[in-house]
Amino acid sequence: MDAEPQIKSRGWRQSRYGLATAFGICLILFFSLLRAILFGVFHPAVMPAASEIGRMFLTGLQRDFTVALLMTLPLLGWFFLVPERWFPKWWHRVLLGGGLFLFWFIQIFTVAAEYFFFEEFRSRYNTVAVDYLLYPHEVFINIWDTYPVVLVVAICAALSLAWVFWAFWTFSGMWMRRVSRLRSFAIVVGCCALFVAMASTLSLKSPHVSQDRIINEMANNGAMSFFSAFWTRHLDYAAFYKTLPQEEAWQRARKLFEEPGAKFTSEGQSIERKIEGDPTRPRLNVVIFLEESLGSEFWGSLGSTNENLTPEMDRLAGEQGLLFTNLFASGNRTVRGFEGVLSSFPPLPGDSIVKRDLSDNVETIARVLKRDGYSTLFLYGGRGLFDGMRSFTMNNGYDRFIEQKNFEKPTFTTIWGVCDEDVFKRAIEEFREMNKMGKPFLGTILSVSNHKPYTYPTGRIPEDPNMRRREHAVKYSDYCLGQFFAMAKKEAFWTNTVFAVVADHGARVYGSQSVPIHSYEIPLVIAGPAVVKAPQRIGRLGGSLDVSPTILGLIGRPYTSLFFGRDMLKPDDLQPRAYLNHNRDIALYARERLVVLGLMDRVEYYTGDPKKVDMAPLTSPTPEDVEFAKDAMALYQIADILYMGRRYHLNP
Repeated sequence: MDAEPQIKSRGWRQSRYGLATAFGICLILFFSLLRAILFGVFHPAVMPAASEIGRMFLTGLQRDFTVALLMTLPLLGWFFLVPERWFPKWWHRVLLGGGLFLFWFIQIFTVAAEYFFFEEFRSRYNTVAVDYLLYPHEVFINIWDTYPVVLVVAICAALSLAWVFWAFWTFSGMWMRRVSRLRSFAIVVGCCALFVAMASTLSLKSPHVSQDRIINEMANNGAMSFFSAFWTRHLDYAAFYKTLPQEEAWQRARKLFEEPGAKFTSEGQSIERKIEGDPTRPRLNVVIFLEESLGSEFWGSLGSTNENLTPEMDRLAGEQGLLFTNLFASGNRTVRGFEGVLSSFPPLPGDSIVKRDLSDNVETIARVLKRDGYSTLFLYGGRGLFDGMRSFTMNNGYDRFIEQKNFEKPTFTTIWGVCDEDVFKRAIEEFREMNKMGKPFLGTILSVSNHKPYTYPTGRIPEDPNMRRREHAVKYSDYCLGQFFAMAKKEAFWTNTVFAVVADHGARVYGSQSVPIHSYEIPLVIAGPAVVKAPQRIGRLGGSLDVSPTILGLIGRPYTSLFFGRDMLKPDDLQPRAYLNHNRDIALYARERLVVLGLMDRVEYYTGDPKKVDMAPLTSPTPEDVEFAKDAMALYQIADILYMGRRYHLNP
């Protein structure tokens, strides 16, 4: 008889809304704890000012509160919807407890995964995380092979169970305490209104509390950054990025594409050019290696301070190759390497064109060479379904696509596919047969071995594959390349083939700029006695987009081009440039200036040589810097117009 008054006297702590309040507060504390850990472990080498650190935590708290409130709303909605007579029933207690356990298990696991994601990419959840969810076969098994998943899951389950027991013990009186429907409705409406008010103070773009990109990443919330990445995958370029009047954009772009030996095929809104060449020159074969994550930081010939990880490629470059020493990847994903190297197309924000739905007819080096009578082949050790690689290549100039399922008895596989040596041996066999047909060929090879979990066949290099170290995978990748070239030199096609080895992107992301350009340094080696008469180091600035034009320039035959890149061996006085992308930021680099275009019309300027120093923010851009920014706006704007209008092709 006295039970009800006793329960009521315990106050708010014994209310179901006390539980909801604790739920939200625990989320905020959890998010804040992760931010503190990230800062403690991954803070920049040069510690930012105390004011920037303070803004990071305060801005993060604002975002954490908003996300926690949103996550609490379903619980409040349930409290409003469930009939009062059901609330104290045993089955409802089990149902609510089970739901809370599942929520906290997923939440704790997600936050733990975010720590490992930040460790790899120095970023909150971004487009990479969104992409990974689309391919669970490769990604989840890779996670299983790389991280202590069982231990993490056990800890997450234990913490989740502990939270549910703590909550039910602390708020044990809530089961018998009735709440009027009107009050429940008022609480739900009030919290919804508060969420709308808080959300209106935030934007899709990442917070900007510091000149250091990593500090800005830490200020963000993982759930918000994931939602932003997902929501902006197919964003409207003109709605989010600073643009020029369309006529001015076309004029600027055409001026930037003017160069000796190139002539526009029409006036006005077109960048189609005829590239001069000698039609009597032989049609040399072309072999392009897209090497997974084989950034410049590993190459001894490019100044690596690591142990000698690339002896084979260093030897090839030093004795028989053209080594390009000032090259930058257009992004930090393989699909960015795809569109840059094969299509010479800028890395638009959102998804790469490899993954977009308007890419069934775009220009590639395969299309250019097929128009000149070449056969074309793509070889990949993984599944062609991943990232839409098979669809993109087969729709855009490649005759055949060899993938994991086409290797009957591979020597060794990981979740990412067949090991490099098996793919390279198959490539030798395919090229040998294609060469016998008397028709020139293009072969493109995408490697997979230099990827987590960093395992490879035993006995190839001295290092134990069970150690699973990135450096050992690099050394194995180099070993496989050495084996390929040793075999190729014995083949008839060796003397009439242009070989190009280029990394799809660097191994990891680091750096304080919005687009961390230093971590984008990649090598390019071009070999083959038909085009390389003596080894040479070439320091001219370039990027992924310049690889195909340079190869076509070495062949020396005329062709029609829409490519945004340039022949890096052409003797002209035009200023070279590199296109870059990171998350939702795009950039152009030239003359020791980096201009970054971001969401909501943001424009940032940096100065310095990224090969020597970290580029510093430029707070007072000169008129020349502003003109450079307009050039960047024009190039990316025209790229978007061409792609979205299905105009980045020559053949209908």
